[in-house]
Amino acid sequence: MTKQKEIKTNAMRILDKLKIEYKHQFYESPTFVSGLATANQLNLPPEFVYKTLVTEGKSKNYFVFVIPIAEELDMKKAARAVGEKSIAMLHLNDLTPVTGYVRGGCTAIGMKKQYQTVINDTAKTLDKIYISGGKVGLQLELKPDDLCKAAQAFYEDIIM
Repeated sequence: MTKQKEIKTNAMRILDKLKIEYKHQFYESPTFVSGLATANQLNLPPEFVYKTLVTEGKSKNYFVFVIPIAEELDMKKAARAVGEKSIAMLHLNDLTPVTGYVRGGCTAIGMKKQYQTVINDTAKTLDKIYISGGKVGLQLELKPDDLCKAAQAFYEDIIM
């Protein structure tokens, strides 16, 4: 009998290398579904589930924001947090070339390059959060400060 090899994403390998504890959950999702649908499918409280958004600044630099799934990014607060005059959401066609991840599987850990990353400060009040694991159908559970360390991020109020 052969042992089935566990699937590891780049994000999981980075967490392992940093010796950061996390749990992972796979779920059935052949294509992108909303964060709320994912939370419902996994019976997770929505306030603990965070999504990763990628933006482009007026400077043409890319920025990553991690916010609760039920919230909206405040573009002015987000731009101020990263020292930009303005930012815009990255066009979906550019997501994979810029980050290496696909829609619904994008995570702040292990993108193609290290981009300035901001986690909404509400995460600091939680003992754990859930984020995408680097592919559609995979969620990671970890401490917010561990995400902050792995993504080389900082906390700031960036939601409406």
